[in-house]
Amino acid sequence: MASFGECGSKGRISIMLRMKTYQAFRYELKPNNRQVGSLIKHCGVARFAWNWALARRNELYQTCEGKERFTNSINQQRELNALKKTELLWMYEVSKYVPQCALQDLDRSYANFYRGMKYHENIGKPKFKKKGVHDSFRIINGNFKQKTQSIEVNVKSIKLPKFGFIRTKEDTSKLKGRILNITVSREADRWFCSLCVETDRPKSQPIQGEIIGVDLGLNNFAVISNGKEHTYVVAPKPFKKKLSKLQRLNRQQSRKQSKSSNCKEANLRLSKLYRKMRNARKDFVNKLTTELAKTKSVIVIENLSVRNMVKNRHLARSIADVGWGDFRRKLEYKTIWYGSRLIVIPCFEPSSKRCHVCGEINNNLKLSDRAWICLKCGALHDRDENASDNIRDYGLRILATESSSGSNACGVDVSLPTKVAVDSETGSKRIYNE
Repeated sequence: MASFGECGSKGRISIMLRMKTYQAFRYELKPNNRQVGSLIKHCGVARFAWNWALARRNELYQTCEGKERFTNSINQQRELNALKKTELLWMYEVSKYVPQCALQDLDRSYANFYRGMKYHENIGKPKFKKKGVHDSFRIINGNFKQKTQSIEVNVKSIKLPKFGFIRTKEDTSKLKGRILNITVSREADRWFCSLCVETDRPKSQPIQGEIIGVDLGLNNFAVISNGKEHTYVVAPKPFKKKLSKLQRLNRQQSRKQSKSSNCKEANLRLSKLYRKMRNARKDFVNKLTTELAKTKSVIVIENLSVRNMVKNRHLARSIADVGWGDFRRKLEYKTIWYGSRLIVIPCFEPSSKRCHVCGEINNNLKLSDRAWICLKCGALHDRDENASDNIRDYGLRILATESSSGSNACGVDVSLPTKVAVDSETGSKRIYNE
């Protein structure tokens, strides 16, 4: 989509390209006691609708044959509406959009599950939700064709059906665009909302900056090479730092009587600790990806198969603690937002084994070897620095091939626009730790 406007006295028309994106804005809610009770009811109805629909689908699959074994959210919505009039009258206390969205989410989960079976992807089958673990619900923003909206956002409050205005702890003035839906969830003793917004972002001008290669690791989160020097980025590793406290709280929780007040308090302390670790990891990744996308022209990284790497029980905890997958996912859409470019090289490229000086490949290199000497040219290499140099060189070869052929694609995994950006911008600057 393009917007047109006059530019200058000569009446020339300037065209500014804009791209339609789906962005999510997340805010913490500040509900009163009455609203907290209503939030709990809405979560319970959403969980009931999901579990009822999932049990119904399992029953149909086991008892029926042919196409009758399968159903969809529309048919299940009709069945649930019929039950609401006779047996489930208490569901009228919450918004009608809550069970409707829960059935749509279940329909989408089954579609992903069948797609995974078709393309041999590891996507699990939908499971039942448990109280206290999956406390969330989603509400769509009315009917856009009839121009009826159920969600309204003010400066520091959000209006929801059956709730009225709920205060937020942050200013919501940055939220711009058409609101599609809102997801309300509970983390420990706090309530959060995430608004999915359709907005038109102006296409950013290409950034005039360095071309860097990024080698991800565990000792250091990343080693960044610009061709002249190397920068080490240290991850906070919140799980490793809080492991002893986490073990202590788990032992205390295991000694409490099930469903007692002491057990609920122990669960709350555990949930707060997990939330603190999760927030520290997200904050680190957000600041680092934002700084790289705003200051570097081209970012070259490896295509790491995190899903397969965490199967190694010796490294799974450390890999999950640094957040490699979240780092790449956020780089993909932030590079598009700010005008930089992301190039992802193949995962089987021997970036650590290849000598950066002469190109010789050391096939005898082990994971425990942090430094090695090239047998051909005698160069001494630090494993991570050598890998970041090779990753950057691979990206330079791709750019040279594109410029010589005049094309914009070269057969490698280059970042594509993503529809949903989960986190809003932090606006703060990341400082590298050397």
